Amino acid sequence: MNYVNVIGAGLAGCEAAYQLSKRGVHVRLYESKPLKKSPAHHSDQLCELVCSNSFKANRTNSAAGLLKEEMRTLGSLLLQCADQCAVPAGGALAVDREKFSAMVTDAIKNDPNIEIIPEEITSIPDDAITIIATGPLTHDALSSAIADRFGESLRFFDAAAPIVAADSIDMEHAFFESRYGKGGGEDYLNCPMNKAEYEAFYEALVTAERAPVHEFDVMNPKVYEGCMPIEVMAQRGEDTIRFGPMKPVGLRDPRTGHRPWAVLQLRKENAAATMYNLVGFQTNLKFGEQKRVFSMIPALHDAEFLRYGVMHRNTFINSPRLLSSEYSLKENKNLFFAGQITGVEGYMESASSGLLCGINAARLFCGQATVTLPDTTMMGALSRYISDPTVTNFQPMGANFGVLPELENRPRDKAERGTAYAERALGDLVAFIDEQQINI
Repeated sequence: MNYVNVIGAGLAGCEAAYQLSKRGVHVRLYESKPLKKSPAHHSDQLCELVCSNSFKANRTNSAAGLLKEEMRTLGSLLLQCADQCAVPAGGALAVDREKFSAMVTDAIKNDPNIEIIPEEITSIPDDAITIIATGPLTHDALSSAIADRFGESLRFFDAAAPIVAADSIDMEHAFFESRYGKGGGEDYLNCPMNKAEYEAFYEALVTAERAPVHEFDVMNPKVYEGCMPIEVMAQRGEDTIRFGPMKPVGLRDPRTGHRPWAVLQLRKENAAATMYNLVGFQTNLKFGEQKRVFSMIPALHDAEFLRYGVMHRNTFINSPRLLSSEYSLKENKNLFFAGQITGVEGYMESASSGLLCGINAARLFCGQATVTLPDTTMMGALSRYISDPTVTNFQPMGANFGVLPELENRPRDKAERGTAYAERALGDLVAFIDEQQINI
């Protein structure tokens, strides 16, 4: 075939289509709007921002800023538009959402290599190389087709727990042990609390401010029961979570020799053990409240939250089992997935996956080898994370320094550390572009 299919004209789809086009590949870009919109979408424009207008930090020595700088280096359309539509937002890159969508729409519509087809795709095409970039609110028919194709690989998670940086946990107030000594000795990192600490934490938890939940995010009440937010569970009674996610049975605090009053368990989020998940702490608290309340747990008093807990409809595949680090299926190199359906979390994370999909689909189309970016880059580390078969309990992940390999000489200062990560990433990226002869 003399074209590549891109399904979905959100951030990932538009970026992928642009990257294909500028490499001389004809694109058939399928978009269900304006014929059919999800409950979250209102505009007929492409690349609509349905939530915040912020793309997070713009400083290169921040994880989010580094991701954007890598995308700029690789010639991202969305970053070109975002920089031109920026509005004052302190150290963040925020945009006028209407101007941003209009500018991206104009660029895509006026691209001679991109054919926009207003049509809802209800099955997975097999007529050409295809990128599926339909987002977390993929329409039911295509969702069903994906689920049918991959069995239980299509997941709907309505709540997720926070993730903290391993090196920010106070180990003076934590210990490794599995309940009753079962499993590996370092399977769980335990954060004990005494009675007074727990009671103060409990009161803060049940009175903390929650984020609003959109009506269309509520898909099935039974799902919420299965992954109930910790603050909702706590409202059933002061001891409910102490006999649930925070039960101390089978554990002994080595500092006291006794069983704690309550325990939060942390579980490794990646093989390198640089990130830990708060087990059973799915939450819908506002991000600032999560930081305030969960930092009352002694071991987390100075914790760095790499990802806050969220509650919303989120459709994504089991990427560690299905995808390669090039965002193509392990079993079928002609089928790519991009955007939040892969388990990357965030506007620019979605766009960055579309960018890499576009580059790789174009290389595949032209008979060249596809590429995975260096793991020292944020884009490369994210693509490796979502395709890492050692990752269990897979949930969406945004840009953070915890996914990068550790620095050889790690600065103690956080800002200096961020600068070192960024300098290494951008240097490696430029060298990789030259080595692989990636057309920018």
